[in-house]
Amino acid sequence: MGIDLPLIWAIIIAFGLMMYVIMDGFDLGIGILFPFVRDREDRDTMINTVAPVWDGNETWLVLGGAGLLAAFPLAYAVVLSALYLPLVLMLAGLIWRGVAFEFRFKSDEAHRPFWDKAFTWGSYIATFSQGVALGAFINGFRVEDGAYAGGLLDWLTPFSLFTGAGLLIAYALLGATWLVMKTEGPLQERMRALGRPVTLALLATIVIVSLWTPLIHADVAARWFSQPNLFFFAPVPALVLLASWALLKTLRGEGHAAPFLLTLILLFLGYTGLAISLWPHIIPPDVTIWAAAAPPQSMGFTLVGALFIIPFILAYTAWSYYVFRGKVKAGEGYH
Repeated sequence: MGIDLPLIWAIIIAFGLMMYVIMDGFDLGIGILFPFVRDREDRDTMINTVAPVWDGNETWLVLGGAGLLAAFPLAYAVVLSALYLPLVLMLAGLIWRGVAFEFRFKSDEAHRPFWDKAFTWGSYIATFSQGVALGAFINGFRVEDGAYAGGLLDWLTPFSLFTGAGLLIAYALLGATWLVMKTEGPLQERMRALGRPVTLALLATIVIVSLWTPLIHADVAARWFSQPNLFFFAPVPALVLLASWALLKTLRGEGHAAPFLLTLILLFLGYTGLAISLWPHIIPPDVTIWAAAAPPQSMGFTLVGALFIIPFILAYTAWSYYVFRGKVKAGEGYH
């Protein structure tokens, strides 16, 4: 029995994208929360919690994109052709917020509000574009003769717009619970208060997407509700409800790291539900990971490089977060 290279690469890419959602999610979430915090010192503290690590979080996005090109060139070509506009907007948002991140600390008092707005809008545009791309991916793409056969705006649907808004809510919750863990005093209490309604909004979003998706995709409905799959997959929604309840409880208490960890669990469960719905299609609704895979020689060659570099990325990431662990207080951090 040989090594299933497409399966290994699918796991690597899925892992890379999940790491990006986790690590850049709370980073973008801080920008999403900016309009709800007016105090300049609190805003500085919010940014200082991610200043030492924010630019390394996009590493996982690069890994996912490069892995897709190396292992599944057909999927890379179709997805980029179908999602050209939202992906360009996402990159523009990420670049704009990155520029704003650096410039707001170096600007004078007259220009600081401009860069605050730039940081906020860059975060909103990047996040919303990612959510729209996710919704369009779930809806699937029309492929003929190994190429994208849809239109320029096929990604623009009510469902994709809703998932765009839903990702804004998810990243806002990640940002709020990250700040609960990394800050103290009035700012921390403000984030606890914001976290509770955002948790309920995210739970409502998960429920709506979970019902909407099988209603418009019969194959997804068959995957979830056929026997015996219904019994195998039932723990996922049950755990979502349990994690949401525990998150609301910890936000009302004195826990610091627990809300953030529970938010990660909640997002992981949502990611798991997405994987269950789409597996094994890398170009929904018809093209599987095996049909879209590169030649075995190419996959094997690039796998060696990936398995060499991923441990270094993990080690660097773990070390950087360890070095900058602990609470960030007002007046401390990035200069």
